[in-house]
Parts: sequence; structure tokens; C-alpha cells
Amino acid sequence: MALIRRRKPVEPSKTPVQREEGEGEEEDNSKNKHPKKSYTKSKPKWTCLDNCCWFVGCICVTWWILLFLYNVMPASFPQYVTEAITGPLPDPPGVKLRKEGLKAKHPVVFVPGIVTGGLELWEGHQCADGLFRKRLWGGAFGEVYRRPLCWVEHMSLDNETGLDPPGIRVRPVCGLVAADYFAPGYFVWAVLIANLARIGYEEKTMYMASYDWRLSFQNTEVRDQTLSRIKSNIELMVATNGGNKAVIIPHSMGALYFLHFMKWVEAPAPMGGGGGPDWCAKHIKAVMNIGGPFLGVPKAVSGLFSAEAKDIAVARAIAPGVLDKDLFGFQTLQHIMRMSRTWDSTMSMIPKGGATIWGDLDWSPEEGYIPIKRKQKNTDTQKASQDGPERKISEIKRANYGRIISFGKDVAEALSSDIERIDFRDAVKGQSIANTSCRDVWTEYHDMGFGGIKAVAEYKVYTAGSILDLLHFVAPKMMERGSAHFSYGIADDLDDPKYQHYKYWSNPLETKLPNAPEMEVFSLYGVGIPTERSYVYKLSPSAECAIPFQIDSSADEQFEDSCLKGGVYTVDGDETVPVLSSGFMCAKGWRGKTRFNPSGSRMYIREYDHSPPTNLLEGRGTQSGAHVDIMGNFALIEDIMRVAAGATGEELGGDQVHSDIFKWSEKIHIQL
Repeated sequence: MALIRRRKPVEPSKTPVQREEGEGEEEDNSKNKHPKKSYTKSKPKWTCLDNCCWFVGCICVTWWILLFLYNVMPASFPQYVTEAITGPLPDPPGVKLRKEGLKAKHPVVFVPGIVTGGLELWEGHQCADGLFRKRLWGGAFGEVYRRPLCWVEHMSLDNETGLDPPGIRVRPVCGLVAADYFAPGYFVWAVLIANLARIGYEEKTMYMASYDWRLSFQNTEVRDQTLSRIKSNIELMVATNGGNKAVIIPHSMGALYFLHFMKWVEAPAPMGGGGGPDWCAKHIKAVMNIGGPFLGVPKAVSGLFSAEAKDIAVARAIAPGVLDKDLFGFQTLQHIMRMSRTWDSTMSMIPKGGATIWGDLDWSPEEGYIPIKRKQKNTDTQKASQDGPERKISEIKRANYGRIISFGKDVAEALSSDIERIDFRDAVKGQSIANTSCRDVWTEYHDMGFGGIKAVAEYKVYTAGSILDLLHFVAPKMMERGSAHFSYGIADDLDDPKYQHYKYWSNPLETKLPNAPEMEVFSLYGVGIPTERSYVYKLSPSAECAIPFQIDSSADEQFEDSCLKGGVYTVDGDETVPVLSSGFMCAKGWRGKTRFNPSGSRMYIREYDHSPPTNLLEGRGTQSGAHVDIMGNFALIEDIMRVAAGATGEELGGDQVHSDIFKWSEKIHIQL
């Protein structure tokens, strides 16, 4: 019998509504029949964390690719590209001077400045296990992000004594490696050392006078006998180099440190080194100060007052609140303040000389300074432009540089007669606004309370004459330690026996240069870079543990030649030290036979006009005038090498000046 197959009737097409209802029924049935299977696909969610991970991953991959390409490319490739863009590069100073026949003659001593010398751990707490003789400062800075609070604890000094905290010993790294590089690839002394080596210098004729830059200058001798070591090494180098005197090359705060040393080495023991009044004359040919902050720097005031400077203010403007937040349990600026306020050396750079040097409410030596003026001089068309609209704008918006701190832009620009001030010195410090946890972070601000903070703001404007009172008010314990080691005035009578105390030795306005008429003193520094001079402040938004004062980054002028940017007034300098501080002593205070230079040691100013690198492959530039980058400036290195090889300041060409330092110095009336 034949089988008859029947076709299954075709279902009519469903409407969209029917299709959706049918699909829903089929899903329900499928769930009942196969409860373990699911045919629906959930859409993946892309979280903010995923975005961050991908972003970080892309940066890391890009970084490793670039690093790989940099390591595999020929060493001559950057030079080849640079020469293709800018033309043939000049010979390094060492190569140039070796071709001229110059050879090593005078031993050289490098004196590092603040923060550039390496520090290593010799004893620490449990959190620092495994770090014996590892660098806590300088090098790779690995411990900063691995264990930040432990790092802060070990980098801080005792807030009572200014020496080691119990159970902690951090000591300076020894040898040329102490400050040749601050971090991998970031040179400090390395370029100068390499060029000196080309004309015959080696470790026996070069000495890095490393010291713990956190300590007060006299305490480096008390704890580590550093001053005695410098004295012994200079004597040894002179004796083993045919009696040729040493050339001393201090950088930054190292200029103040060596000024202190020259008085210490002459003074009788136990306060001094007992070398006698002719020690410097016998052992030192020249002192070539690089970027020396002889009269202090306003930047030190903002650092001690609110743990910030121009860069921090810019960062706050870009990312408001980030630096003040408790980020992963680490209040960044508060801990920086707690640490840095234990470093007594920072107080050596508070401005010296008061209103006589730095100006007052209505006057300053640099008044009328126009940022574009120096770039325009010596041409008729440029001279005409100074009398045009730009000049008028600058005169209308005249900067009152003597007002180092002003609370509000209106106060910074107002006539002094219009400023109503309430004296803060006798203000009653109000109720504490910090709880127990803030006390560990604030470093003395908690003792001020609302009343003290309000009193500081209501005084409105601070000059160099009132800055010391301000710092004593906000940080009495810190300033009590500092006042025992440093002084900031102008001596009336340098023969007064009180000036034999070491607290005056690093202030050039309260001490005499040694009796060494043949010794030459140089001030070598960069110019042409806006440098911090005074600040516009505001009260911080009230927040738990927040530092109560901060630079007002919204205070700005829109004019191209304005000196006010982001709450900071700038003048000519090397980005850290104003010209006034670097140059005044050699321009006027020490020039000729003065009471500060009774033997008439020769003075020379050598300024280096800043020129940024032309391309990225040039690195930090060979014509830079920036405070640290100038250490790679070919012209400066050549000047140093010629003196080390036997030349005098006159043979270098005498003074080399681009700024208005002589004009500004004439405006300062001081007894000479």
C-alpha cells in the first residue's frame, strides 16, 4: 500500500505585533523545556574603569615601543637629525678647549645645592626594611610611590632638634655620583664633569662636596663633620697638585653653604675650623657661584607659607581640589609641608635685607620692569615700540614687587593709602579647626585656629619687612629653630662681636668675605626667564585638613607683556632666583673695597641669556639659562674650564651682562 505524505500547512505570516507575542511565548516555552539554557544575549557594559585601564594600557604600550625604538636606533641618529634641522653642532667645550691645548691645572670642588644631592638610608624603621644604603632621594625615586608615608617619615628631620629622628639615619651619598644625575637621564653636574675630563681632570682632581642639604649649615658639621671634610679635601688636593689653588664651583644654595664655610674655616675652634684668617687666600683661586641665591628667593616664602609655588598653583588650576584631597590616604601638599618644614636649610633662602633690598608697599628696585624690554634693546624700531601702547599698558598695570604676599589682586594693585590693615602680630589665635588626624599633617597650622587664619588674611599685604613676622606667626616652632641658625638683616657694624656667631655667616649682608685679595668671585646665572617675585593669595575653601592659604591662580592679566600670570608676579631671572638676588652682591655689595669685601677681591658677573632648545632631540639645550639646565650651558662650562685651566676673570672678558642688574643695584641705598 502506497504511503501518502502530507505537507505541513504553511502558517500565514505574522504581523509585527503577533511576531513579538509569539516570540515571547516561544521564549517562555523554551525556558520551561530547557531551564538551563538561555538564548538571550546580554549587552556588555563598558565601565569607567575599563576606559581607564585601556588608556593606561595604551600609554604603557606606546612608552615601551618608543623606549625600544630609542634603544635600538644608532647612537648618532639624534645628532644626525639635529644637524639636519639646525646645521652642524658646535664642539663640546671639552673638545674645543683640548684642541686649544688647555690642560687640567687647578683642582675643582663642586658644591651642590638644595635637593640635587643624593641621600641614602643607613638606619630606619620597620617599614623601610630592605632599603639599607638605597637612595631615598635622587636616583629612580622608587620608594616615593611604593611606600609614600614611610618615605615621608624617613625624609623628615626631628621637628624639635632639626637633626635625625629617633631610629632613623639618612646620610648624603659620597663621590661624584652624589650629584652627577638627579634622576636617570636628568643631569646636574654630569655634563660639566665629562667636559672637564676631556682636558685631563679625573677623580683625584675633582671633588664633590656632598652634604645633607636638609640640615642647617652648622649642623652638617655637628652631625657629619662635613665642613671639616671639605677643609681636609681641599688642603689635600692643593698639596697633591703642586700647590695650585682650588677652584670652587657652588650651585644654588651651595653658594650660601660655601659662604658659611669660608667664615667657618677661618673661625677658631670649637665653633669654627681653626684654619686662620689666611686659609682662603692660601687655598682658593676662585669661587664661581652658579645661580647663587645670595639674598634669598621669594619662592622660599611661598614654599614655607603654603607648600606651593607657581607650578603647584598651575596644577591646582588644571585640576581643582586634587592636591588637597585625601588621595589613597595621602594628603599630598600637607605631607610635603610637614616634611619640608623640618628641613632647616630652606630657611637659609628666606629673603634677606628686608625692605631696603626688596622694596616696600610702594617701591622696589625692579619697578617699571617690562618682560619684553631686554629682548628689544639696541634697535631703533624696538626702542620706538617701548614708547607705544605696550609701554603704557605696563605703566598702568605697574607691578608692586615689594608686596611679596597680597591677599587679593585688588590689594596687590591698590594704592598703599587705600589699604586698610589690621595687625596680626598680637591677634588671639582662635579655636582649633583641626582634629587629631589633622595635627599629624598640618605642622602648626592647627594652633592658629579660625582667629589666627582670619588675622593673617586681614593684614592683607606683606613685604620683606613683615614676612619674618608672618612666618613666626604661622610656624613658630620652625622659625625658632631657623632663627638659631640664620639671620636676615643688614649689619650696622660688622666689627661687632655678635657677628662672629655662625648664624650670620651665610648672610652676605652680615658678614665679611675672607682676607684674600687675589681670590676672584664670580656670579654666573641665567637671565631671560620669568622668575617668581611676589604672589596673590586667597583663603582656601574650608575643608578638613586643608592648608588654609593658597595662591590665587585666577589672578591674571591678559596683556602679553604682563608680569602677573596665575597669581604670580615675575621678574627677570633663571626661573628660580631673581636677578636681584644672584647679582646684587657682585654688582655692588662686594664690588671694590667695601665693608663686605675689605680685601678687595675681584668680582665678575657673567650672565647667560636663555635660549630654549630648538627641537626635542637637543634635550635640555646647550644655551639654557634655567636654574638647573644651565649646568649644561656650553658657554658657562667653557668659562669654568678656562678658569680651572688658569685664566683670570679679565681674560674671560670681565663682566657679561644682559639684564638691568647694575641699574637696579643703584636704586638700593646701602652703606658700603
